[in-house]
Amino acid sequence: MNPPSPENTQQQNFEASLYALLLEWGTSTGLAVLVVAFSAYVFGFVTPLVSLNELPLLWNQPLAVYLQKTGTPTGWDWTALVSKGDMLNLVGIAILAGCSIAPLLGLITLHVRRRDYAYAGICAAIVLVLVLAASGVLSGGH
Repeated sequence: MNPPSPENTQQQNFEASLYALLLEWGTSTGLAVLVVAFSAYVFGFVTPLVSLNELPLLWNQPLAVYLQKTGTPTGWDWTALVSKGDMLNLVGIAILAGCSIAPLLGLITLHVRRRDYAYAGICAAIVLVLVLAASGVLSGGH
């Protein structure tokens, strides 16, 4: 087996660094959004959909009852209520859940430029799976 060429190693290091940089940016952004949103919720800067006083009374309810009594949406319908403190927290969670998509898209362009279509296809397939999973299309919604 031949040792990797310096150019190939340098290219792999660049790809890994780009992926890591984009992933770090996404996770840092998601964490910052979570901290700010949670702080705004806990300190009452934004009105929640379900008040903190009501939560202990509702925690012991089955999910269907909780959703019905609180009017909490399911699936991606929460996005219409991001002005509510408890729904605003989900923005940070969504960023964290999807933060690997941007680095993968960056790798796709690098692989296509290198004419490395197999790796580009693998990255595209991963992005497709992540997007489909988040959309709820295959499971009939959330």
